[in-house]
Amino acid sequence: MKKILFPTDFSEAATNAFIHALEFAKIVNGELILLHTFEIPVYDSQFFPENYASIYSSIELAKFEMFKDEIPKLRTIAAERNLDNIVIKHRLMDGDLLYNLKNAVKEDHIDFVIMGTSGISDWSKFFLGSNTSSVISGVEVPVLCVPLDAKFRKIKTIGFTTRYREKDKNELRKVLKIAAKTNAKVRSLYVKTTSSDVSVETVKEWEKEFANENVEFLVLPSDEVKETILDFVLYKDIDVLAMITHKRSFFESLFDSSFTEKLAKIVPVPVLVMHET
Repeated sequence: MKKILFPTDFSEAATNAFIHALEFAKIVNGELILLHTFEIPVYDSQFFPENYASIYSSIELAKFEMFKDEIPKLRTIAAERNLDNIVIKHRLMDGDLLYNLKNAVKEDHIDFVIMGTSGISDWSKFFLGSNTSSVISGVEVPVLCVPLDAKFRKIKTIGFTTRYREKDKNELRKVLKIAAKTNAKVRSLYVKTTSSDVSVETVKEWEKEFANENVEFLVLPSDEVKETILDFVLYKDIDVLAMITHKRSFFESLFDSSFTEKLAKIVPVPVLVMHET
């Protein structure tokens, strides 16, 4: 059984993403592990040494009570979608979100992370920044990011961006496995720029190797990579977009404010970020 880590702050964006997490768990035969983190403020104990422990205890108790109150609401959502058979476990941890998330991925042997994004600042936090501040660079399993406006719909088509590198085949096979579980088609996109070095022979070799799979290979010539990806999502009816991190600088340039704003508002679809293997 696959293990899916679902970090939540019980916000609207997180609740929306929870529906996607439930449905994804159904597709991959997985269980959900809900992770809620909180940070205890730093106090100087010299000013109130006798109250030091009680302050921390009261904060932890308040967070636990809030956590305890929110869980039944999520279980109600699962029941309303006839998905109350999905196993749901819980982790309440104090400290930094990314630090706890990375630890939970390792300790619980997580296969996927699914999380909600509410705006440009969230996309930046998840995708950009240094190695210590970015979820994508800090977590080595696939991460499904769900924009607030991305309402769940049956997955019929999965988009997959590639640069036709040999190592991309491994990630395509993973996407095809997911697609097969929901009878979805995979549309693979390569944006061929004027500086592209992928040969026609390479494309044909891929088409031959995956000839028996439910995948369509598209090569679109354009120097406007971001706009071409957005058009691809919009006009090819993509329900989930799978992308490989590739070169960090290239990936970061994709997820700047203009791209993420359009992705979140114009074509709000979940983005499955996969790592090079």
